Amino acid sequence: MLKAQYGDEARILAGGQSLIPAMNFRIMQPTILLDLNLLAELSYISSRDSAVLHIGAMTRLSEVEDDPLIADRVALLHEALPYIAHPQIRNRGTVGGNIAHADPAAELPVVALAMDSRFRVQSTNGTRWINSIDFFRGYFETAIGPSEILVEIEVPFHAANTGWAFLEVSRRSGDYAMAGIAALITLDNKHICRKARLVYLNLSDAPLEAKQSADMLVGETLSDELIKQVANKASEEEIMPMESLHATVNYQRHLACILTKRALELAYGRAMET
Repeated sequence: MLKAQYGDEARILAGGQSLIPAMNFRIMQPTILLDLNLLAELSYISSRDSAVLHIGAMTRLSEVEDDPLIADRVALLHEALPYIAHPQIRNRGTVGGNIAHADPAAELPVVALAMDSRFRVQSTNGTRWINSIDFFRGYFETAIGPSEILVEIEVPFHAANTGWAFLEVSRRSGDYAMAGIAALITLDNKHICRKARLVYLNLSDAPLEAKQSADMLVGETLSDELIKQVANKASEEEIMPMESLHATVNYQRHLACILTKRALELAYGRAMET
């Protein structure tokens, strides 16, 4: 495999929507480009069993956005897709490229972590699966080895009585988000929370899960006061925003607090309706 031959000198060209701008700005200067666009076998959306969705790494973002199975069984992913750039970008960009690029402001890595997705990578030595919690390692950094490429994403279907929400704030539609959140809440038959996930984008150098804040919800019936406490803890104690030209750290914490409240209210309402 050429990736094994050239290692870190090579970069994978999928849709090119992230790589080419990075090359234009000299952020990345690979010696070799390996174009995957002729590998039609890496473009698919399928469900081989009743609990998991399989998405090929070369599947275009627009295909995922329009897929009825995803809209029905993986609603968090479906809700996040329209936030990714613009329709023209989604027509060309790929799921695998978006995830492997590991931009801290990207939407799909956050959704993948919130849903406990897995990633299948391949090299000349075979294939292996990487859990999402181990996959994202920092700014533009993943657990993919120098000789490996990402070939498939495995996404679990939502459990019963699960509500979801994806929200973000950007200056203009399609711009990089200043802050964002993916939230999942699963209730029991008495409407008590038995599982919760809160994962943030662009509030650290990688997708960031506020585990302690989410744990505050488990075993409880959601109330306005509890939601306020969770939002305050997540925004003040767990996120690690990096100041930028677009938002100060204090403003990002403010956004995180507001988005957490709104996401929890929305996810809880949807869980009650299922």
